Amino acid sequence: MVPLVIGFCMCIGYVIKTSLDFIPNKYIPLIMLMVGVVINVLLNEKITAEIVIAGALSGLASIGTHQTCKCLNHRREDCNENKADKKDIQKKQDEDLKN
Repeated sequence: MVPLVIGFCMCIGYVIKTSLDFIPNKYIPLIMLMVGVVINVLLNEKITAEIVIAGALSGLASIGTHQTCKCLNHRREDCNENKADKKDIQKKQDEDLKN
């Protein structure tokens, strides 16, 4: 992981999510992957498989870092409620399949 790339991607992802409504959220991971590769290649001034993979993984890691910080900043109950909701939905789907 490249911390500088993770930081840049977190900032760019935040701007995309909050300001650019025409970009669906489902495309943000793909954009961060590409941005991570580009930033890492520019930082290292050459292209190798290691640099490309490190950039891609760092771009994707920025999403996980953002979600972790978001979850830690909110009450712990908020994060658990989302998990509980998913479990309830899964139980309902399982019951519907049995019937």
